[in-house]
Amino acid sequence: MEYEFRRNTLTGTVMANFSMDHEALGFWFAEELGECAEKYNEICQVVAKLQSNQLIHWRMVGKALSLELDAEQARIFANELENGEEFELEDAMSLYDGESEAYCGLEDFQAALESWHAFLTETH
Repeated sequence: MEYEFRRNTLTGTVMANFSMDHEALGFWFAEELGECAEKYNEICQVVAKLQSNQLIHWRMVGKALSLELDAEQARIFANELENGEEFELEDAMSLYDGESEAYCGLEDFQAALESWHAFLTETH
């Protein structure tokens, strides 16, 4: 999983670009986590608890995207996916859901989280 963090020098907004099939992570980092130190600290504590088997599962519901963590993986998904709505498409058609759902290992998520924090600290 590759990623790049950038800050728009004109507006000051932050952006996170993740490799294909992980785009939802980028949206989550930029839009849901953003520069909120409280959320970052809370998630770091949760990851530590998951790694030490003090916690089994955890979820943070955001405005558009939610985060689910367990001892093995992180899942970012669009809140709309939880509605259970199914779309019927013609046989030759398929939906690309890389922008609405992504999975990665917990260690990879933790590394990206720490990189995000370091990026924000450097560019502030």
